Amino acid sequence: MKLALFPLSAHLLPGGIMPLRIFEPRYQRMIAEAGDAGFGLCMWDSRQGDELRNMYPIATRVRIIDFDMLPDGLLGITVQGGERLRIQRLWQEPDGLRVGEVEQLPLWQCGRLPRDQRNLAQALREVFSDYPEYAALYREPDWDDACWVAQRWIEVLPIPPEQKQWLMACEDYHPALSLLSNLLVASH
Repeated sequence: MKLALFPLSAHLLPGGIMPLRIFEPRYQRMIAEAGDAGFGLCMWDSRQGDELRNMYPIATRVRIIDFDMLPDGLLGITVQGGERLRIQRLWQEPDGLRVGEVEQLPLWQCGRLPRDQRNLAQALREVFSDYPEYAALYREPDWDDACWVAQRWIEVLPIPPEQKQWLMACEDYHPALSLLSNLLVASH
């Protein structure tokens, strides 16, 4: 499948919500053409010198769930993550918009957060409490869903992007929960 790509300095995973400010003409065109297919949100790879290829290979297809004109006259959109993607091939269109041939990765099969890992949900609640603007994006947080909790943690955790990419490429959320449990134990 072919999708326009929007590189950022952050990751967004399935179910994640993120507000964006759109001002460059190439991204305005991307938004205008997104339709039901959405576009791919990917993360910059600062190690890569080639401007065309300076993106990590695991991305997330996002769909626009809200938009408005911001006080500064720019377009504000809110996107929600859908499916994980792997960028197979990449090219740049004449206006600078990057487009990729992408492969959809299977969604993680979700389940209830195990009792011995409920502290991960509680710690995430504290993050939400410390950042009310972030918390406001999620009207109905699913604190009992292991997949949802793991994905929100991957988005906010200050770990190297290569580690986030590895976690995003995993077949399920178990490696993320294991890492999070170890990090939480180490921080206490």
